[in-house]
Formats: sequence, structure tokens, C-alpha cells
Amino acid sequence: MRKKVLLVDDEPGIRKVVGITLADLGYEVLEAVSGDEALAIFRREKPPLVLTDIRMPGMDGLELLKHIKAENPETEVILVTGHGDLDMAVQGLKLEACDFISKPVNSEMLEIALKRAMDKIVMRQRMQNYMENLEFMVNEQTQHMVELERQCAAQEAVDGLTKAMGGLAGEVAGEFAMFNALPCLVSIQDRDQRILSVNQLYRERLGDRVGQPGFAIYAGAAGEGLDSPVARTLRTGQGQRSREGLFGPDETLSAVTVHTAPIHSADGQVNLVLEILVEAGEVQRLQDELHTTRQRYQQLFDEAPCFITVQDRNLRIQAANSRFRQEFGPATGGLCYQVYCGAERPCFGCPILKTFEDGCSHQCELTVRGKNGDPVNVVIWTAAIRNAAGEIEGVMEMATDITELSRMQDHLASLGMLIASLSHGIKGLLTALDGGVYKVNAGFRSGDAAMVQTGWSKVTELVGRIKGMVLDILFYAKKRELQLRQMSAADMARQVVEAVAPKAEHLGVVLTTEISPDLGDFSVDEVVLSAAMVNILENAVDACVEDKAKASHTVVFRARPDSSGVFFEIEDNGCGMQPETLSRLFSVFFSTKGSRGTGLGLFIAKKAVDQHGGRIGAVSEPGQGSAFRIWIPRSR
Repeated sequence: MRKKVLLVDDEPGIRKVVGITLADLGYEVLEAVSGDEALAIFRREKPPLVLTDIRMPGMDGLELLKHIKAENPETEVILVTGHGDLDMAVQGLKLEACDFISKPVNSEMLEIALKRAMDKIVMRQRMQNYMENLEFMVNEQTQHMVELERQCAAQEAVDGLTKAMGGLAGEVAGEFAMFNALPCLVSIQDRDQRILSVNQLYRERLGDRVGQPGFAIYAGAAGEGLDSPVARTLRTGQGQRSREGLFGPDETLSAVTVHTAPIHSADGQVNLVLEILVEAGEVQRLQDELHTTRQRYQQLFDEAPCFITVQDRNLRIQAANSRFRQEFGPATGGLCYQVYCGAERPCFGCPILKTFEDGCSHQCELTVRGKNGDPVNVVIWTAAIRNAAGEIEGVMEMATDITELSRMQDHLASLGMLIASLSHGIKGLLTALDGGVYKVNAGFRSGDAAMVQTGWSKVTELVGRIKGMVLDILFYAKKRELQLRQMSAADMARQVVEAVAPKAEHLGVVLTTEISPDLGDFSVDEVVLSAAMVNILENAVDACVEDKAKASHTVVFRARPDSSGVFFEIEDNGCGMQPETLSRLFSVFFSTKGSRGTGLGLFIAKKAVDQHGGRIGAVSEPGQGSAFRIWIPRSR
């Protein structure tokens, strides 16, 4: 069933864009253009989540928030704010708004805010279900206990209890087999304190004393029989616990802890007494074994080469090993996200909460901060800790420090960008250089001096650009920042097309352009960005050549402006891509060209777009072609 969300905004454009995003995220969207209309829809549809603009004519977002919280405090409300609305957003949080996001609405921030809101709704529902189940279980157990009490009372009144006790005495005479499995000394004595039966361990330690007085094994007053544990039980009718001195077969004296329990007859009189002796040495041995085991586990816990914590459902740290304490400071009793990051709320997609939810182990990679403020990259694994009933009572989190590994990966990525930028940038310019040389040769063959001059001019220009690119890449090897300059977006778009046009013509692929005349200027590093676009445009041509199913192929290069940047689109009707290929398209060293590709081109292209603060994406269907869309801001 799709989740309902009420979207409230007086601007149709915003409602349309945000509504599409919400639908893509799996929400059923209810729309309202004003606070009054939203309140009416809310009362009728009762959506669990409301996304509302904070400034609207008539009833604004804050007033709508007050009405919604008054009617249903469990409804989560996310406020959409504009510039200068920070004070109103803070006021909304005080009125128990779940979160706020700023215009223009970023799809990633919207998804995060919606995830937080839905997590709160799900957690609240689970708590409510838990409380209802708990109340039901309490009532059920209460009724069960009452029923047991009734059964016990009825059983005590049954005349056959006397016969059962007689049977018990017969079993005693034949010795209970279960007594032999107990790790302590067990005997059953009658009202005269004579031993009727003993277990095997009793017989091995003290000899076969059946028929003899049970108190004879004790020292002091207990050995007289008047103040023995069994005598006190016969006198009071209550079980006893005491420390006594015990004589062994060789007259050695040792300490034991004695427990007694009365066995009643049908008339309520104490007929027999169960006596259990636990040797102090055995208790000490078990305690020593337990202490040793605990020490070993504590040593393993502390000396493990990773950060280990045990956390409860509130993400409060119950225990932490020594390495964790060294890196993050004293943490026991603190909240995980505060100790790790100094944050006020759990991390998005917290693996601990996921393990509490499904009982499975989860893994994630995070950047946290040590007690000295330095960033620490960690890979986290979680494991559920269950009690005897199989319920999850805690989660153990193990985090491995991969900071140095991340630095090496960054270094390798930079090295890859260096090599790929050089190879792909020069490759694009050499493609255009082939076109210039082609013009020179054609001019010589036809005797057209103007064509020869044009070709040589093109060759000279491209050689100069190659030289400049090599120098720029060498500078980049020294971590040079982007060399931004203000230039015409249309000029750069035409340069990209001119660089690939000769190759497309030679391979029989039609290359068309749709460049808007009002693209305007933007601030970019021409070498880095144009090399990235040339690479994508060449890939589109290659995709058409690889497609043998169509008679003709076309690549379209489009460029259009928007209020804050420039959109570029490269679309082809080539062979297209499978979904798994599309998902890994921008991964380093991933190539669809086998040995003919380096696997760096699109990775470098994305890095170039990211460096400019832009966005890049692709859509594709097998056999139908692909489309790459790039947005570059006018200023970084």
C-alpha cells in the first residue's frame, strides 16, 4: 500500500515538480493550494505526513501546523522555507514540526527529510503495538496464574494426594535416579532425621549412610541433631539455608552450604525433608572458573584490533572496549551519534537500528571524529545480542579504522584522474586534429590553397591546445585547482561538437546540434570540462557503430539554459545499456569496451562535472539508445 503525503503549496510549478519526486519515491500524493483546502483534505483523508510551504496567502504553514497538531499530534509535518524564513522555521520546530527544507527543494534533502518523518511514524506505531501486545500479555498471564492457583487449590483437596505421597515414599526407597545427575550432595530424611535415600555423589563423598542419622555428618551443635538444618525444617515447616562444618570419611572438616526443603503429607504435616549440601570448595572452583572466563572474554573484548561497543535500543552505549575509549574518550552511558559525531540525531540509515528491527547483521561506511577532532573513516558491522528467550536485548557494533585505506583510494583516484584526463583529453583533440589533417590533404589533392590554409590553421590551433592540456595536467599532478574563466557556453558547446564531428562523419553517424542562442556565459575550466564532454560524445558515436540492428544512426547534442546554469544533453539511438551496466557506469575501471577501454573515461567525466559543482546522469534501454544529461552552474 502506497504511503499518503499531503503536499500544500500555492505555486503550481512547485507542486508539480515536488509531486513528481514524491510519486517516484513511492508516495500517494494529495495536493492542496491553500491552508484551508489542506485542512479539509487532512480531515477527510487523514494522511500521516504533510509537506507544506511556510508562506502562503491566507492560512500560512505555521497556522496549518497548529491546526493539524491540535487535531492529530501524531501527524508529522515538514515545512518548506524560502530565503529569510529561518526564524519561522525555528518557530515551526517549537510547534513540533518534524523537519524543514529550503527552496529550491533538493530531491536528496527531501528524501532524507521524508525518511526521518516516516521513521518516526513507524517507530511510534511499533511502540503503540508493543504497548498493546504488552498489555494483552499481562492480562493473559494474570488469567493464567489465577487458573493455576485454582488448579493447585483443587489438587490439594484431592484425596488421592495421600496415595501419591505413598508412591513418592516408594520412589524414595528405590532412590530417585534424577538425584544422581545433580552436582551436589542430596539426601532425603524422615521425621526422625534418618536418611532414606542419597544420590551417587553423596555416597562417593560420605559413604552409604542410608538408615543412619543425617545430622551425624555435622560438627558442633548441628551434629547433636537438635539444631541441624533438617531439625529446624521439621520444627518450623520452612526451608532453611545455613553454613555448616562437615566431617568427611577421614574425619577431615570442610565447610558446606546446606539447603533444606520440606515435603508435606496430605494433612499438611512435614513428612520428609530434602537436604542439599554444596561444598564451599566446589563453589569456589566454579567462581574461579567463571572469573577466569570473564577475564578472558574481557581481554578479547579490549584487545580486539577494532572499535567495539554494545548499545541498547536508544543507541546508548552500554560497554566499550579499550581501543574505542582511547580514540573517542569515555563513552559508557553516552549516545552513539553524540560520541562518534557530536550530532543531535542518529545517522541516516543507522545499522544498529536496522539490526534491532530485523535481527540481521548490517554493514556501512562512515566518517566519524575522534576525541581530538580528526576525521576517522570506519567500516561498521553489527551483530544482535539475544537473551535466553531469543529476544534482542542489545547490539554489538564493530568498527574498523580504514582511514589510511581511504587516503590511498583517494590518491589512486587522483592518479587515475590524472592519467585519464591526459589520455581522453588528448584523444579528443587528436580526433579533431585528424579532421584538420584531412582538410590539408584534401586541399593539396584539389589544389585548393584556401582549404590547405584552413586545415593548417586548425592543425596549429589543436596542437597548441594539446600542449596547453599537457601543461595543465602536469599542473594538476601538483594538485592544481580548476583554472576557471568566464566564457561563452555556446562557444564551448560548438568546440565540443567540432572535435567529434570528423569522427562521426567518417563512421557514417549523423551528428546534429540543438544549441540555444541564449546560453550566456559560465565560469568553467574549459580544458577539463570540454574533455569530459568530448569523451561522452565519442562514446555515443561508438555506441551507434556497435549497433548493427539499425540502418542509420543519429547522435544529438543539445544545450539549453536555465536560471542558474546550463544543461547539456547527448542522446544517441545506438545499442543502449543493460540495467546492471547503467548502475556501474561511473565506477572507476569499469568499461563496456573490453580491452579497448580503460574504464576511466566516464569516471573522469563525472569527477570533472563534480569539480564544477554540477550534476551528471544517464538513462538507457537495451537496443533503444542512451541519453546523458549534464548540468553545470554558471559560477562555482
